[in-house]
Amino acid sequence: MVASTLAACGGGSGGVPTLTWYTNPDAGGQTEIAARCTEAAGGRYRIETATLPREASAQREQLVRRLAANDTSIDLMSLDPIFVPEFAQAGFLAPVPPELAGRVTEDVVPAAVETSTWEDQLVAVPFWSNTQLLWYRKSVAEAAGLDMTKPVTWDQVVSAAQDQDKLIGVQGIRAEALTVWFNALIESAGGSIIAENSTDPEQVTLGLESDAGRRATELMRDISNSGQTGPALSTANEDSTATGFESADGGFMVNYSFVYARALGKVEDGTMDQATVDDYGWALYPQVDEGTESAPPYGGINLGVGALSEHPDLAYDATECITSTENQAYYFVHDGNAASDTTVYDDPEVVEAFPMAETIRESLEQAAPRPLTAYYSEVTGGLQRRYHPTGSVDPATTPREATEFITAVLRKEQLL
Repeated sequence: MVASTLAACGGGSGGVPTLTWYTNPDAGGQTEIAARCTEAAGGRYRIETATLPREASAQREQLVRRLAANDTSIDLMSLDPIFVPEFAQAGFLAPVPPELAGRVTEDVVPAAVETSTWEDQLVAVPFWSNTQLLWYRKSVAEAAGLDMTKPVTWDQVVSAAQDQDKLIGVQGIRAEALTVWFNALIESAGGSIIAENSTDPEQVTLGLESDAGRRATELMRDISNSGQTGPALSTANEDSTATGFESADGGFMVNYSFVYARALGKVEDGTMDQATVDDYGWALYPQVDEGTESAPPYGGINLGVGALSEHPDLAYDATECITSTENQAYYFVHDGNAASDTTVYDDPEVVEAFPMAETIRESLEQAAPRPLTAYYSEVTGGLQRRYHPTGSVDPATTPREATEFITAVLRKEQLL
């Protein structure tokens, strides 16, 4: 499919320009938006989609390989925010027109703008955003006497789960999900994985050995060893923790909003009772220390325009259509991916489909991105090596060992 598309859109055909949009896999929403924007373009261009692999790392690998080979077929890219700095630093992204920058960042959540920016320049266009909430069973929280109308701490969640002997769903797998969890802990404790950033890898200073880094490590260890995370924590990802939460042992879980649509789908299929979904509650991500606002995980997709595209002006015109309020609302309802445009959360269809929409918006407003660095793969890979399994980390030694290892990798003294 991709090959035929690229053959058809080769330059100099003299017909309507075709923009190729490399997308991450979804439920078909981006293809529908491409059709909508093709129609809205009124014959100036048409958009065709090409689907990338499911894993973000594989998406990055394929795009980097093509761009490094001067592939001119890449007009638009759905980019995981963690890779935007690397692409910008490498010169893979066409400059965002100044007159466009103001329009595509208006009413957008701060983290989406932050992750689209590199060296004080907007280098990508925010599309959709995602964040994790604290999901809880209302019956379990009530029985434990936990007041969920107020922010709760991780310690309170652990105590309530132990009191009721119920599961706490966290992602302990040696994968990106682990970095997501640790980043939320250290940011919520007032620190950052990278304390001082730099485009020179030898000048990057990590923040793991700070008080916040040690506190995050301590909490990760204590949650993992609470006795409530289940026997498969070392391989637990977002899907498996959702499965645990759906069971009779479910109590609490940090996860993305797909878990709600997933539960509704099971009710429709007849594999889950409606009463179970009715028992679902949601709240902001737990605090590390009482009274200190949490910094929930942030994810999503930003749109990049290929630096070698033959139609960068048209491609940027297309980004404005793709990320319109109307299309972000459609994508939220159809694919379940939350909008970066805050006005979408007032859309009646969005509110009906996602009764926790206001909590998602509030979470996105205070969410903290993972490290924005051109060397993200080295940082997250090193972190996953030293912080797994999560139950064996030690605040007295793991931050130092991880710092030494990642620093050596950045200096090309050691391989991941």
